[in-house]
Amino acid sequence: MNDTPPIPPVDPDKVARQRHFAIGIFRLSGAFIVMFGFLAIMQRFSWVQGNNAKAFGAIMVVTGLSQFIIVPRLLLALFRQKPPQ
Repeated sequence: MNDTPPIPPVDPDKVARQRHFAIGIFRLSGAFIVMFGFLAIMQRFSWVQGNNAKAFGAIMVVTGLSQFIIVPRLLLALFRQKPPQ
């Protein structure tokens, strides 16, 4: 006595668009984080100055680059796996 409705079929085009959108958002946010890091290195913010700005900016640049380069590749590898049945 199972009252749950059947699972509707999955549209592969819709799934592909969602995955492409997710990868694009990660790359875009990574690029913004890199730009933010370079602005911090140039000491454009009043709340962080001197050596702290350079260290903070370097951390942000490395974080943004990893989000721009590594995270989309990890997502692609995850998306290529078959879902568990």
